[in-house]
Amino acid sequence: MDTLLQFLGLILHIDKSLGVFIQNYGAWVYAVLFLIVFCETGLVVFPFLPGDSLLFIGGAFAASHEMDLFALIALLLIAAVTGNTVNYWIGRAIGPKVFDTNIPVLERFLDRAALQKTHNFYEKHGGKTIVIARFVPVVRTFAPFVAGVSSMSHGRFQLFNILGALIWVLLLVLLGYFFGNIPFIKQYLNVIVLVGIGAAIVPVAIGALWKMSRRNSKA
Repeated sequence: MDTLLQFLGLILHIDKSLGVFIQNYGAWVYAVLFLIVFCETGLVVFPFLPGDSLLFIGGAFAASHEMDLFALIALLLIAAVTGNTVNYWIGRAIGPKVFDTNIPVLERFLDRAALQKTHNFYEKHGGKTIVIARFVPVVRTFAPFVAGVSSMSHGRFQLFNILGALIWVLLLVLLGYFFGNIPFIKQYLNVIVLVGIGAAIVPVAIGALWKMSRRNSKA
């Protein structure tokens, strides 16, 4: 429980935590950012991680010369592309049965409502979903999984995957680089982080409550 609370504290105050981490551990901060972005995009059980806020804050730290801008962009691009690729292959391995069958390991952690919503979005927009979803918390995590489940060809998936990662990483990191240290934005950076986390957590919470209400109604 203490570890979980510490992790939540780290995420909620990522703007301050990242600065402290850089002072104490230096270049290891790149590994931490890589891991967070990889987990958010690569594992369907981590849709709540604040990828958007993290990219923006990373750009702000690069502007103050505490991180190298080009190394940051390169690592985040690799994390975003490889994370989505892993997620895609997990979806391919499980297949369409994920929509029809209760898989015990997944049911405990999977937000089925968000998964179905992403699937419906994918059915409507096809490969563009992989690009658009980069900017939609929660959907970002499920989009490559759904593409794999739907058996999108790997080559076509990678085309949209790389394009989406380039736009997402470059846009948010450079926004942080050019605007993250403006006094007004810096003052309310924690609010920006909270909004980003809220956008990711609220749909998950609604899905969990909906699932609980259905169970209670059947009992």
